[in-house]
Amino acid sequence: MTRYPRLATKVDARSDAFAANRTANLASLAAVESALDKACAGGGAKYIDRFRAAGKLLPRERVELLLDPGAHFLELCPLAGHDVKDHHTGASVIGGVGVVAGVECLICASEATVKGGAVSELGVQKTARLAEVADQNGLPTINLIESAGADLPNQSKIFVPGGRGFRDLTRKSKARLPTICLVFGSSTAGGAYIPGMSDYTVMVRERAQVYLAGPPLVKMATGEESDHESLGGAEMHSRVSGVSDYLAEDDADAIRIGREIVAHLDWAKQGRTPLPVEPPAFDPDELLGVVSHDPKVPFDAREVIARVVDGSRFSEFKPLYGSTLVCGWAHVHGYPVGVLANNGILFSESANKGAQFIQLCNQRDIPLLFLQNITGFMVGARYEAEGIIKNGAKMINAVSNSTVPAITIMMGASYGAGNYAMCGRAYEPRFLFSWPNHKIAVMGGKQLAGVLEIIRREAAEKSGQAVDEQNLQLVKMMIEHQIDQESSAMFATARLWDDGIIDPRDTRDVVGICLSTCHTERVVGTTSWGVFRH
Repeated sequence: MTRYPRLATKVDARSDAFAANRTANLASLAAVESALDKACAGGGAKYIDRFRAAGKLLPRERVELLLDPGAHFLELCPLAGHDVKDHHTGASVIGGVGVVAGVECLICASEATVKGGAVSELGVQKTARLAEVADQNGLPTINLIESAGADLPNQSKIFVPGGRGFRDLTRKSKARLPTICLVFGSSTAGGAYIPGMSDYTVMVRERAQVYLAGPPLVKMATGEESDHESLGGAEMHSRVSGVSDYLAEDDADAIRIGREIVAHLDWAKQGRTPLPVEPPAFDPDELLGVVSHDPKVPFDAREVIARVVDGSRFSEFKPLYGSTLVCGWAHVHGYPVGVLANNGILFSESANKGAQFIQLCNQRDIPLLFLQNITGFMVGARYEAEGIIKNGAKMINAVSNSTVPAITIMMGASYGAGNYAMCGRAYEPRFLFSWPNHKIAVMGGKQLAGVLEIIRREAAEKSGQAVDEQNLQLVKMMIEHQIDQESSAMFATARLWDDGIIDPRDTRDVVGICLSTCHTERVVGTTSWGVFRH
């Protein structure tokens, strides 16, 4: 293994600041765990009992049985829809990257204990994000279906993006990315297109029913009398229509067949083999005390790197130049990474350094790991004259056109164009996760309210009118509260602005799984960029 220098640490685990950070971060994690419990509870005891009485496995049990024993499953967007009106926590979809028959696959399962697995607007968005992960990383897809189709009262928000999802299924097949569908129950309308458009389809005898329209709608549309089995039962589709390729006896048998299909794909990783793994020299558990829960209080990004990378070994690039952006090379779970971590606001020097470092990583086919804690680029007359716009544009150019996989961890603040330069969601990192202390917005609530106050005062002065001080202070307070609420990690993750909130102590393992997934295909950098303004 490459023997990079080992990072030093200055953390005092006995300090009051360390203890306060740990207490606040644990409290935020408890709120996340409570929300995750809500997602895992599905539609509640009534519907869970109904499933069990029918002899069915619960959706999460199906996923668990599908996975190799002891293998990882990195669940994505588990809190989509949390506390969003008319949505269930999890958006009625369970999805993530897991190992099946030795192959990393994208797994997507209907949460059929919620409205029969009907897909909501956010459910469609979550499914699209899962499909994107499979496409970007060259993964086979396994759909575990039991779905009532679209959530009809919201069909206007679902119809077009839902159709795009079916289109993309067939494009996966064209791209030689296998799609496998296991059907466990009634799958109507949109729920019927997924098995119909998959490469391999398995249906469970006397339980799976696949049809474009159920018996009531068929009778209303055509006058034809039919029952569920003759219209779309697993036996009929396996023997007559040919929609089903395999007839399973029960849920467990369908999963056995699904694993068998994956096994005979003979799917092999094309990327590099990881080097031997060396645990960090510093305890990842200390991250809860290292990282400030208050985004206004800084912390040294090197202290985070030391608790994430193999052996706490880090070869820092240009350590004396552009010091507010820490760049360097390391390994995580044996995979090489180029790390970009914020140690303050972005100046021209740090932006130039970041752009050069991204070019070097592309030249060497090394994935990028962005550790975001950024309030934005430096502003002011001096910095404008020094070219902060053009230098910031260089870094954004590099991020935008880089072709090596990027993984982003939101470990603190993420404001304004700093989010863009550090590979926020709009810049399509392969994976993006947040810590519970994360804050994301155009700017902080207090700053935004202050800007609006200045604008209102200037407008009043121009018009010759007096400022209503009481009203202005009330508006400022309301705006500040609104922005603070809308910039929280929970608000962001509920709307799929990230792939999930993770425990900081799990960052190393999460990044390791992401890197393994990225190396399903060969990592190839670029030497082609947009125009750099000088």
